[in-house]
Amino acid sequence: MKILNILLPILVVTLTSCKNDSTKHTLTASSHQTEQKETVKVIPINHGTLILESKNDILYIDPTGGKEAFDGQQTPTYILITDIHGDHLDIKTLTALPLDNTTIIAPKAVIDKLPKYLGKTQITLNNGSSFTPKNITIEAVPMYNLRAEALKFHTKGRGNGYIITVDGERIYISGDTEDIPEMRQLENIDKAFVCMNLPYTMTVKSAASAVLEFKPKQVYPYHYRGTDGFSDVVNFKSIVNTKDNAIEVLLLDWY
Repeated sequence: MKILNILLPILVVTLTSCKNDSTKHTLTASSHQTEQKETVKVIPINHGTLILESKNDILYIDPTGGKEAFDGQQTPTYILITDIHGDHLDIKTLTALPLDNTTIIAPKAVIDKLPKYLGKTQITLNNGSSFTPKNITIEAVPMYNLRAEALKFHTKGRGNGYIITVDGERIYISGDTEDIPEMRQLENIDKAFVCMNLPYTMTVKSAASAVLEFKPKQVYPYHYRGTDGFSDVVNFKSIVNTKDNAIEVLLLDWY
């Protein structure tokens, strides 16, 4: 195990050593043409779990579902974990994956729960800090609840959303959040993965309102299963495109 401290402008980042079911992951007809012109490939796995494939790197976001969920997929260069809950941090899945050459990036609350042997390196990245290895920049941004009744789910500063800059694209991963000011103030986002499920994150209307404010080129509704079933992502698309049809809403098969 190796330990390396990197001093960033905002805080210290600590490094410690340490399915493909083609039917499920087919894009909807409306988004299929977009896939052909993308430089970063999007592979939905389930709920809040996805893979981003760039020219040089493979990123797993919140890997869950066991090793079988990633059968046929390339080995990750990086794993990004947003929060401590089981639909984001799944130790069983992580220990089943081949991670000898993988860097794991997560907030301190997550790193504290990880077995230290997992991965080649573990990086503690908290809100406001960034990590810039070769070919890629990963920024940790806030994710938290606003409604009084939901504050207990995601406290400010514990978890991370992420902005990933790779192959000329800026990609936003919301994590579990409501339509917080930090989201509304985002700029120049090419792809946005935006959650919308109650009671844990936000409503479809709140998610649409935020998206209409920060105006990503493309938005992917994800993480939309709540206690009462699935959020209406078709309605989300309708709200967004009725007011701004320049934002491309891509509905993938997450469940």
